[in-house]
Amino acid sequence: MRAFLMPPVLLSLGLALAGCGGPIGSEIDGVGFGNATANNTGVQNGEIEVRIDLAERFAREVDSTVNFAFNSSRLDAAAMATLDQQADWIRQFPEVRFRVYGHTDLVGADAYNQRLGKRRADTVVNYLVSKGISRSRLEAVVSFGETQPLVLTQQPELRNRRTVTEVSGFVANHPMVLDGKYAQIIYREYVQSATRAPGNAQAGG
Repeated sequence: MRAFLMPPVLLSLGLALAGCGGPIGSEIDGVGFGNATANNTGVQNGEIEVRIDLAERFAREVDSTVNFAFNSSRLDAAAMATLDQQADWIRQFPEVRFRVYGHTDLVGADAYNQRLGKRRADTVVNYLVSKGISRSRLEAVVSFGETQPLVLTQQPELRNRRTVTEVSGFVANHPMVLDGKYAQIIYREYVQSATRAPGNAQAGG
């Protein structure tokens, strides 16, 4: 059987990669080639699976959606009660980060509704912060404006005028995350608190 000889160029490349000290691909992730290495690492250590499980658990145990009046980013009593419940859940999972998405209905100009969705998301983030949640754990505020309606109608529609709070990841420097104790995070019991803390000329939805 004839021995296979690796071409010198490939041999040199293999030795260089072997000496880089990290997973193959990690040396290019920082220069615009995406986050394949981070994704692979997350799959291998269970982080991504646990993040999905936590997101499903949050949506199951807590109402993740807040609705708004037409052309408004103000919170009514029902919205504040929902956000109180979200804040209770978030406080008991200090390793977890969240993202808030803002939405509008299909009434009004696209650009205006994009800004209105952002204001709604900002309002929710500010309310959660007022309830003791660190702003650094609210990873981002995103507006989808009118691009993702729940009900496809050109008429005003309350169900489309909403924000949605979702699990987005983990606090990178938290001891539980550093130790990889994801199972302890996801199986921690959530105990709902028994106490609750109490314009533009253009219109959008």
